[in-house]
Amino acid sequence: MSGADTSMVGTITVEGKDRLDLHRLSGWMREHVDGFEGPLSYAKFAGGQSNPTYRLDTPTRSYVLRRKPFGPILPSAHAVDREHRVIAGLHPTGFPVPRPYGLCEDAEVVGSAFYVMEMVDGRTIWDGSMPDAAPAERTAHYHEIVDTLARLHNTDYVAAGLGEYGKPGNYFERQVARWTKQYRAAETERMEPVERLIEWLPRTVPEQTRTSIVHGDYRIDNMIFAPEAPRVIAMLDWELSTLGDPLADFAYMLMSWVTKPEGRSGVMGLTGPETGIPTIDEVTERYCAATERDGVPDLEWYFAYNLFRLTGIVQGIKKRMEVGTASSAQAERSVARIDALAESAWGFAVKAGA
Repeated sequence: MSGADTSMVGTITVEGKDRLDLHRLSGWMREHVDGFEGPLSYAKFAGGQSNPTYRLDTPTRSYVLRRKPFGPILPSAHAVDREHRVIAGLHPTGFPVPRPYGLCEDAEVVGSAFYVMEMVDGRTIWDGSMPDAAPAERTAHYHEIVDTLARLHNTDYVAAGLGEYGKPGNYFERQVARWTKQYRAAETERMEPVERLIEWLPRTVPEQTRTSIVHGDYRIDNMIFAPEAPRVIAMLDWELSTLGDPLADFAYMLMSWVTKPEGRSGVMGLTGPETGIPTIDEVTERYCAATERDGVPDLEWYFAYNLFRLTGIVQGIKKRMEVGTASSAQAERSVARIDALAESAWGFAVKAGA
């Protein structure tokens, strides 16, 4: 999702298969959204293959609607009810998430479950290298990204009503099993590196020492920044969130530091005082200070796991393309990367001792 990649920026004309029933939706909004007044118009955001996302406009206010895809989907995927639940829990704590307005699990209204939240106006940074920014600006933004993650992990999830949002302990064990199952359900052909990972990952799971809310997809282009300040005003895309090991998010964020600059989040080779992008060591030190840790373990296992999980996600997109339900022009490009993802995951496993 870079500045050059305009296919994912802004909204697109809604095709027949993605149309919403405005009459029914307006009726639901009148009943469930405080202050709603029609008439209602809408457009679909161009980005994101997972949960189709729409901009809803009225004469006085704009909203965002996220729904499950139409058609057959994998079990436990596209859990918009969980997304709504976590932002509803976090919003009152002051953590930067959009205000949630309501969840509808009745598929009769628009054809699938959905929720509505506020439209947050600000900046999305599609390219983690921030090519147009000065070094000090980059530093300030990256410090804010790290601090926001620490803030999430320091949130008292029980006080936020999210004590039952996930199972305590054994996070990675469960996640490896979950993504293995998701991968198997979407498998289209045998991939040797994935087979090796499916055997190796469960045997080598690191010990979990803390539990927190885990975002699950914590990266720069899932944040909205204030229009003119290095401040996160909304964290988006909570589809993969749960209670779990905070190191899952931390290691996933650091994937950007071991990913070549590709116009999205990758900043490998771009860190240091000349660019203002902090190094992995600086980021780790800042995060550990904010979360009162005395360090983090070797990250290679976590990198292998994260790339295995991404392989599972992309395999799901590939399967949905085959059955005709993938919802973005990005899908083809994502799927083209699947072999490289799997190889890279196994490469980190080898570095971790496999």
